[in-house]
Amino acid sequence: MTDRVSRLSSRPVLTVLFLWRRRLPGLALGVLASLAALLAGLALVAFSGLRLAGTGAGLVLASALLLRLLGIGRVLLRYGERLLTHDAMFRALADLRVWFFRSLARTAAGGIGFRRSGDLLSRLVGDVEALDGLYLRVIVPLAGAVLAFPLLFLLALRQGPALAVVVAALFAASVFLLPILAARLVRRDAGLLSGRASELRVSVLDLVGGLREIRAFNAEHRMLAAVRSREQALLSLQQVLARKAALAGAASFLCQQMAVLAVLAALAGLAFGRIRPMEGALLLFALLAAFEFAVGLARAGVLAGHMRHAAARVVQAGELPPGTTVQRLGTAVLPQGHALRLRDVTFRWQADRPAVFEHLTLDIPQGTRVAILGPSGSGKSSLAALLLRVAVPQGGQITLGGVDLASVDEAVLRSRIAWLSQSTHLFADTVRANLLLGRPDATDAQLWSALDQAGIGDTVRALPEALETWLGEGGTGLSGGQARRIALARTLLSPAPILILDEPATGLDAEAEQAFLSTLNEAVSGRTVILIAHRLTGVERLDRIWRLAGGHASAAAA
Repeated sequence: MTDRVSRLSSRPVLTVLFLWRRRLPGLALGVLASLAALLAGLALVAFSGLRLAGTGAGLVLASALLLRLLGIGRVLLRYGERLLTHDAMFRALADLRVWFFRSLARTAAGGIGFRRSGDLLSRLVGDVEALDGLYLRVIVPLAGAVLAFPLLFLLALRQGPALAVVVAALFAASVFLLPILAARLVRRDAGLLSGRASELRVSVLDLVGGLREIRAFNAEHRMLAAVRSREQALLSLQQVLARKAALAGAASFLCQQMAVLAVLAALAGLAFGRIRPMEGALLLFALLAAFEFAVGLARAGVLAGHMRHAAARVVQAGELPPGTTVQRLGTAVLPQGHALRLRDVTFRWQADRPAVFEHLTLDIPQGTRVAILGPSGSGKSSLAALLLRVAVPQGGQITLGGVDLASVDEAVLRSRIAWLSQSTHLFADTVRANLLLGRPDATDAQLWSALDQAGIGDTVRALPEALETWLGEGGTGLSGGQARRIALARTLLSPAPILILDEPATGLDAEAEQAFLSTLNEAVSGRTVILIAHRLTGVERLDRIWRLAGGHASAAAA
């Protein structure tokens, strides 16, 4: 994974910049404010040098009022620059996070299954935050350096071409060449940094999430040792990068001192021809001000490698995996019925993975109750992903009410098909908020009706604050059966005429499973029900049973 990312081109960075296009006016305004602050700083330092030189010669070459105005202007412009650039950057990062989340949402049933939650968290938090340096530490200072370079060259050119070439070459080496060399120097280490930070987050999440199992098997010391090992690996790599950043900064400082020595040598008449003291002072102070950007850019070169890899990880995680591209096309012909048909469907999650389905044909008439049975790995959840259109087949066709599923508007599709997954999540919020996820405009009467249908109404009424009772993360405080019933109530709130129930009784004991499925028989009356399970308990009311095996479906006796 890290090797693959390390070979990526600048395309991910360009993708991130493209995603920031809505913020272009704000980002450009921040750059302009930075350039104005740079010009004010150059003028202030240069005129200060003139005043000092003039004082030594008994002349007044820059008034105190002018210096005061330049000083106040520089302070105000620097403050405005910080305000504008950081505001623009925070908004751009917010846009990036929204894009990232929406991309993940499109792959909820399929793509996320191939990713670790700790790694996703690392990309959403650490890698996105690293990209603020792309604008604040690279683009803004680089714009200042591009502006300062010709000004410095022209100012030095007035004292002679040889001095101008030396000063310009040292400045260019500091602000352009050294950052590129620094980025190349840390290319491999920068690629490892994001990966090691991600591994540490994964380890910490495993440690916290599996604490009961860890204590039960007396494995605290082993797990802590693993976390410490990954933490030490990350710290060691950060120290390596810090040393290389310091080396880049030292090289930039050396360029600055060599440029200063060149100007001093010209002032002393030792090289480049003697220059007048006042002009030499002006050039010297302007040189010091211009090099203010140089050290930061040299260090930014070290960070640039990390930013490029962070961009690659963010873009890679946000892109749909092969086989999950969703066509978001509307259609003028809305499905009139709710019958589902699959004809010669061929599907695989990734090009290098075996096919899940090969020429699968399946009919689910409107209003029927169908069970899809099969062992683990037979494609039951993949079938749900196809019906929900979070994945699309490579061959064949799926129709809803006679209309190609790929052409149905996504909002229409979501209004026709509801889903209860085998790993349904309850959020750390109130019972009401968890239910409203299924139907945001639901009234209290509708909420209680759904809870009663799911057989959990009386339990919720007995809670300290009923619908306003706070549920912990993942439904902490509820039994597995109670949490599953609240999830069922949330699904039942949806007016969708088709319900896909993917292993709805997962995690329940045999008695609770039978009670839950008995409740389900009454609650879903009048709807098309697709029950996905690895076995039947005998209490289900079904019209048809299909068995999946070898990528094909065969009818079984109901």
